[in-house]
Amino acid sequence: MKFRFNLKLMRVFICVVVFSMTFCTQKPDEKAVRVYVRASEAYAQGKFAETIEILHGEKKFPPALLLRAKAEFFSGDLENAEKTCRRAIKLRPSFFESKLYLARILREKDDLSGALQLAESLISDNPQDIRALRFAADIAFETGKHDEAAALLDKAAEFSAESALVLLDRARLRWAAGKGDGALEDLSRARAMLPWDTPLLRSILNLEKTIKELM
Repeated sequence: MKFRFNLKLMRVFICVVVFSMTFCTQKPDEKAVRVYVRASEAYAQGKFAETIEILHGEKKFPPALLLRAKAEFFSGDLENAEKTCRRAIKLRPSFFESKLYLARILREKDDLSGALQLAESLISDNPQDIRALRFAADIAFETGKHDEAAALLDKAAEFSAESALVLLDRARLRWAAGKGDGALEDLSRARAMLPWDTPLLRSILNLEKTIKELM
């Protein structure tokens, strides 16, 4: 039963991924999607060698190529991980996740200039992406640019308020559904994500106080 449930969720995820591939010149066929589902299940269980084997013949479906690159990366095969990532990017130049992993691979290979160049490109295209900002900050710190690293982390902290808003909205829904403990958990996490005192913090504290009083 658990396997079927996970597989159902995975299929929903695949549908979202395939829908997002509208900029690709070629849609993946059913076989490619089925292979990707199998590989995703293996990857989720930490079976990286099996993931690589399942996706060995895949050459045209960018999400599958990225998944193989991740498995190669975590297996320590940086050379093949880089080649696979670059192929995914060639097929879909706007694929953010592939570029981010390529930057991580280059960093592991001590190519800090290449990693930094990619990170700057990612930030240019996605200035509010916290992952890209954090990665660029790490590279800046490693290369001795501490002021630049601090500025990048300040930006990441600022944008984290958006994530806090998501948690606040979910807390309200959970409270309305009678799930007080879950609502308080979301509010606690949202409060911890805020980088400074904001009107949003007051909204969080007020809702938190109301829930605790009524519980």
